[in-house]
Amino acid sequence: MNQEQFDIMQNKDGFIAALDQSGGSTPRALELYGVNEDEYSNEEEMFDLVHEMRTRIITSPAFTADKIIGTILFEHTMNNKIDGKYTGEYLRDKGIVPFIKVDKGLADKENGVQLMKPMPQLDTLLKESVEKGMFGTKMRSNILEYSEEGIDAVVKQQFEVGKQIIDAGLVPIIEPEVNIASEEKEKIEAYLKESIKKHLDELNEDQFVMLKLTIPTEPNLYKELIDHPQVIRVVALSGGYSTADANDMLKLNNGLIASFSRALTQNLNVNQSDEEFNKALQEAVDSIYEASIT
Repeated sequence: MNQEQFDIMQNKDGFIAALDQSGGSTPRALELYGVNEDEYSNEEEMFDLVHEMRTRIITSPAFTADKIIGTILFEHTMNNKIDGKYTGEYLRDKGIVPFIKVDKGLADKENGVQLMKPMPQLDTLLKESVEKGMFGTKMRSNILEYSEEGIDAVVKQQFEVGKQIIDAGLVPIIEPEVNIASEEKEKIEAYLKESIKKHLDELNEDQFVMLKLTIPTEPNLYKELIDHPQVIRVVALSGGYSTADANDMLKLNNGLIASFSRALTQNLNVNQSDEEFNKALQEAVDSIYEASIT
């Protein structure tokens, strides 16, 4: 583990930019950016276009380490280059800590939740991620309904894989997302907190994780997790909230910082001039940073 990056993630003001749309979510991300599906004919062309989008974001003068402390990448982005450097190296040179999304998507809904699909090639990906200079990983599950059995299964799976990631020398971002449309969102979050805490208490003193959680309905619900000695940082996903709504909710949670995807990029468009693009990104970065340090 890189101690300098550990210190950045634990102590520095700022937020994490989530640029990790994968095969399933990339078409929607491109559509929101103004690139329609008829503009590419296969997956390779699609990923080339999304890499162009991510390159434009990462190389923007608005994308700097004074406000963005980390960036989550998709595997294709990690293995691609920006200005002749692998993306992780480019980010590290900017003072931004790189993470890699490792999950392979969601399984079918069962007991009100979606577990992660099997990851048979995870060890290979982790080894490659270490070689490419990643600091940590991210993996997402989805909780749609209140089911203690389902929630416990999600958290158990996340921590089991998390320990595998720790053993590889990386820091896992554990992400059991709670669907913001759930009518039982607040009840789910209260039980989820207790389930997570049980697993945190079982970690050894040298085992560290990060948590990525939906912004809770009850402000400061996750303060106990934020203060846990085995937690480096707790970050929030925007979960479909608009930038304004996500920022307003985030401000009510002391110590919780953003790890936004759509809320970061929602006003960016492929047809914008560089001046328009950079201005829109700067406005998003500034607002998310302010919400993260308030």
